[in-house]
Amino acid sequence: MKIQFKKLALCIAIPLLVGGLSALVSGGGRESFEALNKPPLSPTGWLFPVVWTVLYVLMGIASYIILTSSKYSKTALFAYGLQLFFNFMWPIFFFKFEMYLFSFVWLLILLALIAATIYLFYQISKPAAWLMVPYFVWVVFAGYLNLGIYALN
Repeated sequence: MKIQFKKLALCIAIPLLVGGLSALVSGGGRESFEALNKPPLSPTGWLFPVVWTVLYVLMGIASYIILTSSKYSKTALFAYGLQLFFNFMWPIFFFKFEMYLFSFVWLLILLALIAATIYLFYQISKPAAWLMVPYFVWVVFAGYLNLGIYALN
């Protein structure tokens, strides 16, 4: 299979731009996050943009695999786009509006959408599905942090 570098770059750029725009709209959240009471195992603030960058790149590669697959599915890419929208909105609810409980519920929906995306990707490409698993695990961890922050603040 020949790599289509323009499509790959676009597929990687989309989640990176979504994440960057979300951080811009939400105000980044780093200062407000540092000021919150946090549950045990909370990482330092600088780790979040590093992890998210890696996850967005993996997501982009996964979407590229699906987009260029002979089993291409609009349904799978729609699910991917929908979970990306929920991903975009979460920091805005959490950091900008400080709606911690609502953000947690939103995150649960996001997790369901990620799981659905992984399932749909798995039907098309197992490697694409596996590339989404670290994202799912990180969002589970984010849910723990979100709920902990809600409870402690």
